[in-house]
Amino acid sequence: MLNRGVLIVRPARPFLEWAAGLDDSGVLPSIEGEQTVYLVPEFEDDDEAEESLSAAYAEVFERELYGWHTDEADWPQNRTLAMFRQWFTIEMHSVVEDLCADEIVDDENE
Repeated sequence: MLNRGVLIVRPARPFLEWAAGLDDSGVLPSIEGEQTVYLVPEFEDDDEAEESLSAAYAEVFERELYGWHTDEADWPQNRTLAMFRQWFTIEMHSVVEDLCADEIVDDENE
């Protein structure tokens, strides 16, 4: 078991409305599709999970926005934790098992 927790976010209505307002292609993020899984500091209870979310939400919010639209001028301003909760459905999981024998490698640091 890894000393990490997991954060998964799925786009909610405000995110989808923002994405739809960027162009008229009709293509929107999938709420049912594959999502990025974020490793966060381990947590044992709801209070610690909330601390972990509070520490990670700003970076996750930016990554999710960037994943859909790279022009930061079009991103919503004054992004708060409350706004993050409105824009995404949040899942947090405290148990992370590594079933691979290979070393974990961060390809952004290669």
